[in-house]
Amino acid sequence: MARPAAETRPRAWTGLAALLAPFPGRAALSLRLALICALVVLVAAMHGTPEIAISAYVVFFLNRADRVGSVALVLVLLLLVTIFIGLVMLIAACSLDYPVARLACMAVVSAVLLYLTSASKLRPVGAILAMIVGFGLDELGLLPYGEAATRALLYVWLAVAIPAGVTIGVNLLLAPSPRRLAGLRIAARLRAAAGRLRRPDASPDDFDACLREGNAQIETWIRLARLEGSADAADAAALRQATSASTAILLAVRVLAGEPTARPPAALAESAAGSLETMAAMLARGGYPVDIAPGLPGPADLPPSARAAWVHLCEAMTHFTTASRVGALPARPPAAQPGKGFFLPDACTNPDHVAYALKTTAAAMFCYLLYTQLDWQGIHTCFITCYVVSLDTAAGTVQKLTLRLAGCAVGALAGTAAMVFIVPAIDSIGALMLLVFAGAAAAAWVAAGSPRIAYAGLQIAFAFFLCVLQGPAPGFDLTVARDRTLGILLGNAVVYLVFTRVWPVSVAGRIDRALAALLRQWRHIPRLDDDVERRAQAADALARGQAIAQDLALIPYEPPGVRPGADWVAVRRRALAELSMLEAPLFLAGGHAGDHAGGHAGGHSGGHSDDHAGGHSAGEARALRAHLRRLDAIAADLMSKESAAHEPA
Repeated sequence: MARPAAETRPRAWTGLAALLAPFPGRAALSLRLALICALVVLVAAMHGTPEIAISAYVVFFLNRADRVGSVALVLVLLLLVTIFIGLVMLIAACSLDYPVARLACMAVVSAVLLYLTSASKLRPVGAILAMIVGFGLDELGLLPYGEAATRALLYVWLAVAIPAGVTIGVNLLLAPSPRRLAGLRIAARLRAAAGRLRRPDASPDDFDACLREGNAQIETWIRLARLEGSADAADAAALRQATSASTAILLAVRVLAGEPTARPPAALAESAAGSLETMAAMLARGGYPVDIAPGLPGPADLPPSARAAWVHLCEAMTHFTTASRVGALPARPPAAQPGKGFFLPDACTNPDHVAYALKTTAAAMFCYLLYTQLDWQGIHTCFITCYVVSLDTAAGTVQKLTLRLAGCAVGALAGTAAMVFIVPAIDSIGALMLLVFAGAAAAAWVAAGSPRIAYAGLQIAFAFFLCVLQGPAPGFDLTVARDRTLGILLGNAVVYLVFTRVWPVSVAGRIDRALAALLRQWRHIPRLDDDVERRAQAADALARGQAIAQDLALIPYEPPGVRPGADWVAVRRRALAELSMLEAPLFLAGGHAGDHAGGHAGGHSGGHSDDHAGGHSAGEARALRAHLRRLDAIAADLMSKESAAHEPA
């Protein structure tokens, strides 16, 4: 039978097209990264610095969506690089003439920095710093100690300082402010809620993405806006309240649109959607709505399952940027919680941190010894690859390795084609900048997308730059491209073997710990009377649930000897699915948790009568008890299957 026309394209290609589809901000970020890469090539070529490809590649790690975050990251990384290059100089003075001592220093420093990468907040840059120290000592070993070695270290510093300086200049001129990004993100939530109300039967993918993204990024942007001065204290407080209210709106809309028996009449849904769209337009223009009066009717004519959701929706819209009856939002962000210091809570008790540090160091040192003994310096990229591709679990490492191989193949093919057909015709630095701009823009488009493909974009850029940027002038040597690509492949192979055969760490343990903590968190949320705290906890719990789902998606990447059995995975997926059905009801039960104990009934403001709340408090208490019993059943089911946590498939 012939395949229907709608099914002519393979599903894999359809999924890839969706991952590469444009979304607001993707093109702007991609073009900004490409411009910075092109300018870095110009500055590096003018000064004749070596390793221009590394300088261009560093750009991808220095930039964030907003200008303040980018500049802050650049300054911190540049300070750390300066400190660690000084450390390299001290180590080199004692070990440069003694290869065994130099190798020992490389291994010790690498292991310490990688341990900090896994067990502390140094995670975003720790592996890069370990790579810089190791690579710096390796390069110094090729030079006589003295002026040449000192100049080599200065060039290493310039390899980071040049992209750092260009990044600061371009971001200050072109990057959006964190205040604008926070407003746009909240507006996107409101538009998603409006679209869900209007089309409850449509695909909920975009709505679910907004629901489960958490508030951490928006709150970070608001703090950076205060630091920059683009938002004063009143604006920041209003935006924090709007972030909090948007969580309540999304959860309420999930109930109103997700259950056919809870859906309001079409005219009522359209009225609420129109108000949400109007509020979103105000945020997108750089302001925020105040003194909101949506004029929506009360819940008297709605189905019982929709009344609590409608009350929460109306209250969140009415008090969108001003605190309501309980939990007035402070003008400053809440204080950091205990245990939020530099080190993670399990830094001294979790052996996985040590395993990650030792395995990555072992893989890197093996690659270093291999290309040193073979006297094949061209494949030194295998050493760099070990630091870039390794993660704390076997599943994460293999997934990252897969993306790296795919990105490396695409970038190497594009770079080789450019060397054969384009580079020979280049006769000016401007033409080389255009080539770099085009390659960087394509790679940045992928890197700015979903985490499912973002890392492949980094590897496309890495392989492409290594091929076309062989020095301060256009390079034509295909041998260089071949050796560097072989080095990447070799590094991937070594990391794969080490992380899947030596002390493999399954993601299963992390999933079980996270699920247990998530169940406790959702059990606690309905008992919170403070609106702001309850919304913040709900947003955090939704993001944690999404992280667990992503970890479960990594299970197939684990080798059979490490991978949990199919029954184990099915139980966890079922637990997440059942929990997702309880999330909105548990949140909406907030303020009524004390009813079953004779406590506070939690009436709602916004024009709705207390008689209505009181008339349904007993029913709401019974519903809450039923939801909590289901939570207990989920936890019991997980505990009964705990013995099979690491049963091989």
